[in-house]
Amino acid sequence: GYFFNSKTDTEVILAAYAQWGVQSFAKLKGMFAFALWDEHTKELILVRDPSGIKPLYFSIDEQGISFASEIRAFQMQEESNASNAHWPVFLMAYGHLPEPVTTLQKVRVLPKGCFIKYEATRNTWNLQSYKHYSYSSQLNSTSAATNAIKESLQRAVNAHLIADAPIGVFLSGGIDSGIIASLASQQQKEQLHSLSLYFEETEFSEKPYQDILINQLRCKSHQYLLKEAEFEERLPQVLAAMDMPSCDGINTWFISKAAKAQGLKAVLSGIGADELFGGYPSFSRIGLAAQIQKMPGFMLEAGKKSNQKKLNRLSYLGMEGIQGIYLFLRGHFTVHEIARQLNMAEKEVWDILNDTPMLPDTSNLATKNQASWMELNLFMQNQLLRDVDAMGMAHGIEIRVPFLDDDFVQLALSINPALKYSGRIPKAMLVNPFKDLLPKPIWDRPKMGFSFPFKSWMEKSSYVQAHMMQANEATRVNYKKFKEGKLHWSQILSLLILNNAGHA
Repeated sequence: GYFFNSKTDTEVILAAYAQWGVQSFAKLKGMFAFALWDEHTKELILVRDPSGIKPLYFSIDEQGISFASEIRAFQMQEESNASNAHWPVFLMAYGHLPEPVTTLQKVRVLPKGCFIKYEATRNTWNLQSYKHYSYSSQLNSTSAATNAIKESLQRAVNAHLIADAPIGVFLSGGIDSGIIASLASQQQKEQLHSLSLYFEETEFSEKPYQDILINQLRCKSHQYLLKEAEFEERLPQVLAAMDMPSCDGINTWFISKAAKAQGLKAVLSGIGADELFGGYPSFSRIGLAAQIQKMPGFMLEAGKKSNQKKLNRLSYLGMEGIQGIYLFLRGHFTVHEIARQLNMAEKEVWDILNDTPMLPDTSNLATKNQASWMELNLFMQNQLLRDVDAMGMAHGIEIRVPFLDDDFVQLALSINPALKYSGRIPKAMLVNPFKDLLPKPIWDRPKMGFSFPFKSWMEKSSYVQAHMMQANEATRVNYKKFKEGKLHWSQILSLLILNNAGHA
């Protein structure tokens, strides 16, 4: 990652910008969000990395420009802290706030791979793109792709290991963290720290797989047993650590807490692999969703009037393009549920969702590349990366993501989709280059994900119950559904956030 905290770093980048202009930003590698002030020209430059790993928010009005890496910073500034009344709609629909939406009316997100040039003397500004990623089918050879993936990811991991303090790796027991940890251990060996969470509830615990990897890695391993009592005690702190609302991120808070306890400052994560190589169910479901989306409009419109949740969800496909597909496949609540929860007319909810965000047409991409674009630019961008930044930094932990290394992303997007998504096992194109490193039980098993026994913990949580029962009637009804097994724990988490913000 890049941290431009020193005068020398700033002078180097400013000089590069003066000499090469926008090209200087395109040459940067890693993760960054930074500001440069030119005292001579009175110009401010705000820059964000091409994958949007680090957040950067800004507000511009007649008095000038404000910027920060957290939304909560703007709440200290009266002229920019007016709430965005629509954010609860987006949270309930997406499970997060999709860029450019924020909780504040006048605060925007700097798009990834872009920079702002602000001229203080005239109070004018312009937004420019300096880099974006695109899909192609240039790489068509299995052997060439295998070799390139192996070499490129090793370079990426080596670059992300550069640090002046001990470094760690999150080890869930799955493929992605297993690959990162294995490559890192080849360089760091005894200096590397692995961090894992496990649970007494064996159906959620991946400890047996963690043990297999730890025995092979021979690094300094730290496994933490997370119990229900600690979850209950810490849940208010976790919610307070959220900067932008999200239905996830709690696991990152706890594993980052574990990293801090070991004195670590930076930890590697496996985020990005599923999005680049087809690790989510959406990759197999998107083709059918796209076909349904082509049905006559009146048939999809009928779903809006149905009281059956599955048919009501189908109505999301009445929205054009990848936005409708995303909400159909990953949508948090249906429009009917959102309207009832927020005491709004369904038409008003539809109008808000249809207005923002404005997404590009992805229909020219191969079907599974459309799923990849969707997961990279919606789920990962707005939920995973935002969560790891907020929850990691709550403990002073920098979370690095080698799979989103600039060169590796470009490589992954250049592989012919017919080749990239083929194979007997999920993400075979990623697994095959590292079968000599990964024990077979790690890659030849069903995907679990990095999860908690949230359902049972939240069902018994007195904190959750107190907040749900003092909220509005719609929230109490939803809480009852949750207790009956009809709502996911992440939906209750969203309702907790709405309750704390006075919207439930």
